[in-house]
Amino acid sequence: MNVRPISGASVDARGRRGSKGLLALASGVLLLAVTACGGGGAQGPASNGGKSKGSETARSEQSEAVVTIAPENGAKSVDTSGALKVGASKGKLTQVVVKDANGTAIAGRISADGSAWTPDIHLAASTKYTVHALAKDSEGREAAEDSSFTTLTPQNTFVGHFTPEDGSTVGVGMPFSLRFTRGITAPKAVEKAIEIKTEPAVEVAGHWFGNDRLDFRPEHYWKAGTKVTVKLNFDGVEGRSGVYGKQTKTVSFTIGRNQVSVVDAKKHTMKVMREGKVVKTIPITAGAPGTATWNGQMVITEKLTVTRMNGETVGFGGEYDIKDVPHAMRLTNSGTFIHGNYWGGGAFGNYNASHGCVGLRDVRGGYDSGVPAAWFFNRSMIGDVVVVKNSQDRTVAPDNGMNGWNMSWEDWKA
Repeated sequence: MNVRPISGASVDARGRRGSKGLLALASGVLLLAVTACGGGGAQGPASNGGKSKGSETARSEQSEAVVTIAPENGAKSVDTSGALKVGASKGKLTQVVVKDANGTAIAGRISADGSAWTPDIHLAASTKYTVHALAKDSEGREAAEDSSFTTLTPQNTFVGHFTPEDGSTVGVGMPFSLRFTRGITAPKAVEKAIEIKTEPAVEVAGHWFGNDRLDFRPEHYWKAGTKVTVKLNFDGVEGRSGVYGKQTKTVSFTIGRNQVSVVDAKKHTMKVMREGKVVKTIPITAGAPGTATWNGQMVITEKLTVTRMNGETVGFGGEYDIKDVPHAMRLTNSGTFIHGNYWGGGAFGNYNASHGCVGLRDVRGGYDSGVPAAWFFNRSMIGDVVVVKNSQDRTVAPDNGMNGWNMSWEDWKA
C-alpha cells in the first residue's frame, strides 16, 4: 500500500511520522485546550462558579414575602367564625379577595402593619370560598397565594321571627323586634349580623329581653315618614354553642303619621293627638279598683274587628267571657286592650269599671261607624302609642308587649 506523507512531516522507513510532526500536532491540541479554559473569549460563559447570569437574575426577581392562608387549601367543615386568617411574613399584604361560589366578596381589612387580614363578618354555612392574596417584600416584589375551602353544615339552627312585617306602614312607637327560636348565648355575634339604616338617619339601639328577644328603637318615637331597612345576616352565625343561624333577610317598613293618644284614668278621658295636636277627646272607662289599668306608654300590636275575651286566659277565672268584643286593639301580652264596650252603661267618662282594659262606647256587633270605639279603631294603626296616666296600678313592664319606651335611653343601651 502506498502512503502519502503529510506535508511538513517526515516519515521513517517504516512509514510512521517523525517525532517533530507529532510534537507540532500535540502543541496545536494544547493551545486549543488553553484557549478553551482561559475565559477570555467573547463567546465563553462568565467565570461565576458555574452559575449563569440568567439564573442569578431569576433569583433576584423572586419575592421574599411569604403569604399564608388558613384554613389549608381544600379544607372541609370549616367553622364560620375565627377560622379564616390570611398573613404575610417578610413582606406586607396588599390585597386579599375572598369570594363565595356566587362571586360575592366578603368584606375584610388588612392590619396597619400589613401582616394580617381578617374578615369583617362571619361566613355562611355550607359554602365554598376561594381566597386570593398578594403581598410585597421590601423591594416591591410581589408574591401570591390562592386557596379554597368549604364551611361546615350545622346540625342545629335558629331563626328570628320579626315584627313589623316587610313592606308595612306602622305608627311612631313600633320597634323592630326579633324573637329567636333558640336562646342566644352569643348576643354580640347576633347583633353584629344585624344592620339597620334609616332615612332620615337616626341612632337606633338594641336591647335584649332575656336571651330570645331583641328589640331596636331610637331614643324618641320615630319621626313620621322615616324609612327603615333592616338586613338580617344570620346564616352561619353561632348564636349558641353548636347552634347556627340559617336566615338571610332584608326587611323594610315605613313610619306613618304621628298619632299618640293619652288616657287619663282619673278624668276618664282619652285625648287623640296627631303631630302633637289634639284632634278628639273621647270618654273612656279604665280598670276598676283592684283591677286597675297599667300606667305607661303602650304600643298597639294587634287589631281585631271582633274577638273573644275570656277571664280564664288572663287570671280572672270565670269572671267574664265575652264572645263578641268589637274594635279591639292589643296593648300588652298580658291581655290589656283598648276596645269597644257595649255593656258599660254610664261608665264612659264617669267611672272605671273594667278588668284592666280601656273601654270606649260601642254597639254590639260593632256595626255603627259613628260610635267612639269605631272612630278610634278606623284611625289607628299597628305601632300607634296609647299612654295611660293617673291609674292606680304601676307602670307596665317594658317587655310586656312592645313597650320598651318605658325604659330610659341610658338603661335601654346599657
